[in-house]
Amino acid sequence: HHNTNHISLNTMSSLVRASIQTFFSVAIILQLSNVALAAFSSSAPKIFQPDSSLQIPSKVEGVDIELPNFDVLFDRIHQVSPLARAAMEGKEGGFANINDKFDRSTMKWRVLEANKSRVVHQIEKLDNFQSIGAPLLRFRSSLKGPCISDHFARMIMEYDARSQWDAQIADVYEIYPALDLNTVNDLISDKRYGECSRLGVGYCQTKPNFVVSSREQLTLCGVQDFKDQGSSIIWGVEMPETYDSFLPDPRYERHVRAKSHLFSTTLIPTGPDSFDAEYVLQLEIGGAIPPFLTTPILQDTVKGLFRYAKDYFENIDDSDMISYVNEANYVNQGIAEKSVEVSNERVELDSVQLRGNRAE
Repeated sequence: HHNTNHISLNTMSSLVRASIQTFFSVAIILQLSNVALAAFSSSAPKIFQPDSSLQIPSKVEGVDIELPNFDVLFDRIHQVSPLARAAMEGKEGGFANINDKFDRSTMKWRVLEANKSRVVHQIEKLDNFQSIGAPLLRFRSSLKGPCISDHFARMIMEYDARSQWDAQIADVYEIYPALDLNTVNDLISDKRYGECSRLGVGYCQTKPNFVVSSREQLTLCGVQDFKDQGSSIIWGVEMPETYDSFLPDPRYERHVRAKSHLFSTTLIPTGPDSFDAEYVLQLEIGGAIPPFLTTPILQDTVKGLFRYAKDYFENIDDSDMISYVNEANYVNQGIAEKSVEVSNERVELDSVQLRGNRAE
């Protein structure tokens, strides 16, 4: 009996030592994994690279726009959007001619919704893209009507159109449009990325809801056109925090900052009067709200965009297209004027603050 107890104690001691060794081995592996992940995150190329940044003048005198590294930006869009990949490769036909096998073999996409009878017939989610905690969502829709990037971009970038489908929008406008797109296109060396037809820094503010308080964003957005196929990529990425001085209304308290780490909407014609659209967004909502609360809200919001787009493009006629072209010049002028007003307000406020500091 004594020997049996002794053997049991020895056995227990060995088990404890083995468990401790296993624990430390797992801990070391996890720590090394975290170090490797951190090293990957820090070594991954940045979309904005201050050491080699390029700047172009905006339509507001004295304000320059920092351009992204277009190779890094479009490589990321290329990775997560098969329709954008098709546009860059000069392919036609939309979803019917994309290759999803490579996409799904290299990334763990999860299908959230799939129903070909719906306006948005597929929604997918990818976690931890670029080691960022915010999920990346991908929406697919097939629409009837002419494939016109300017019209679709306006639904996202201009308040009058955005407010038709986004109940949460408080304000959105292009605060600093690029002065000369020819300069931008000269700097985009790889012609696979298309021709830039619009670029500028935009401001967006949302209303609070039952889950999220008011948010604001400062985003560099652009439109790339592929004229041979009639395709387009509308893209956006959050400006670095070093450009927070670009934010409007400096007299008021700032809102929590949301960040679009990556945004793209690709449009490819599927016929003379139809096109496919793929919308990709990786949005960090800001604050301490977990993604499982905000993802359903984002899904519903983007669905609203495509429901509005469906009705708009199905009912567009020649007069709408002509009036839009005529209005575009007026709108662009208005954007520049609004940007100047915001810039002047900032200068006036700085002067008032300076006078107040001197008085003190």
